[in-house]
Amino acid sequence: MKKDRIEKTALKVTRWVGSPQSIVVHTLVFGASFAAVWLHFLPIDRMLLILTTIVSLEAIYLAIFIQMSVNAQTMAIEEVEQDIDEIQEDIDEIQEDVEEMQEDVEEVLESEEEEVARDAAEHKTLEELRAGLTQLIERVEKLQQK
Repeated sequence: MKKDRIEKTALKVTRWVGSPQSIVVHTLVFGASFAAVWLHFLPIDRMLLILTTIVSLEAIYLAIFIQMSVNAQTMAIEEVEQDIDEIQEDIDEIQEDVEEMQEDVEEVLESEEEEVARDAAEHKTLEELRAGLTQLIERVEKLQQK
């Protein structure tokens, strides 16, 4: 939990350093430092020593905070990439399922077409039998009349 707090603080600091408020604060601190020399509160060499030390420490910590932010973003991007890979695998599986379903539908349609063709052939045969029987009945009737 402490690590999360440190990471959140690092993100907040790096966001703040990149803000207009940070520029104003830094400008005021530098201006106040030179004003302290001008008003004879500090000698210039001491002010420069203090200011240089503060700026150096700030640069070190900012570099660390920025790297922490980069690391956090890299981890987030890696997680997103993993999610994308998993989604792509799911899409591939769904595509395979769709293709299998299409094959099944095609098989069903082919069997239905075969059944329709068989029914048509049976119907044609029945019609031919009816016609033949009708002719046969007519001949039998003619023969009976003679």
